[in-house]
Amino acid sequence: MIQAWLLKDCNRVECTTPLAMSNTQPPVCSYEDSRWRTEFWRGREYEDRAERIALARMLPPRGTRVCEIGAGFGRLADFYLGYDHIILLDYARSMLREARAYLSQHSRVAPHLARITFVAADLYNLPLADDALDTAVTVRVLHHVADIPRAFGEIARVVQPGGTYLTDFANKRHLKALVRYALTRRAPNPLTCEPYEFVPLNFDFHPRYIEDHLRAVNFVVLERRGASFFRLALLKRLVPATWLAALDGILQVPLARLYVAPSVFLRAVSRKRGVPQRHGALWRCPVCHSTALATAPDALVCQTCGRVYPSVDGIIDFKTQM
Repeated sequence: MIQAWLLKDCNRVECTTPLAMSNTQPPVCSYEDSRWRTEFWRGREYEDRAERIALARMLPPRGTRVCEIGAGFGRLADFYLGYDHIILLDYARSMLREARAYLSQHSRVAPHLARITFVAADLYNLPLADDALDTAVTVRVLHHVADIPRAFGEIARVVQPGGTYLTDFANKRHLKALVRYALTRRAPNPLTCEPYEFVPLNFDFHPRYIEDHLRAVNFVVLERRGASFFRLALLKRLVPATWLAALDGILQVPLARLYVAPSVFLRAVSRKRGVPQRHGALWRCPVCHSTALATAPDALVCQTCGRVYPSVDGIIDFKTQM
């Protein structure tokens, strides 16, 4: 009975695309010069542990090429060491500089830095060739994405047929939101499908909205996990993070289809047409979309349009043209 009530909105609400935009550039949430690692993650050991449990169970452990989009300071880089080539991509150059410094001191990752490429680029115009990746990852990214259809379209383009996309999203209809609405009837209504922007460029999403848009670009969701069930300040003060995370890990799968957790992780596979193999090229020019990019001293040069993308401090900068 409880399960039927929790899921009934998913059966009756038809999702639309209210955030699908025109050809103009969607707004981007940039963490340039932020203190994301030193300030935001202070006091969030439980959330970090819970997310790591989900990632450890869902991420394909090995492959040729993986890209984390919105990699920040490299918090999750140690999960990708089974891949031959690791691409950490972020919009903020300062985050990537911090990632290089952080990972150079990381006991597990530091010996593998030669296999990691740091890239400054825009999610809506990825500098990657079609079918370039075995696996794409976005964690704590979608809640800042104003145009989900466009973002998913780009990710679907760069993931090869049969490849994996692992993501999470901030869940609009988590248990606390359902209870609050049931008691007060005050907006936002967690049962409606449209995204809820609670502050600028911070969105909560209905699960149906996310899964419908994944399906629209030929991603099929194979696995779901809830995460961070115990995201309450008082509870985190009273109970050790290790205990909360362990219990979280036990509940992630059994409660996943109820969608009552604040965060939902999804593992999807690309069912687009084509042979399941990677493109021979890795890079694509963000301007002319040519894959003919040549390596020059401290830069990549597009052989078609002549644009030069510099490599500064070990970061390939596709946001700057020379």
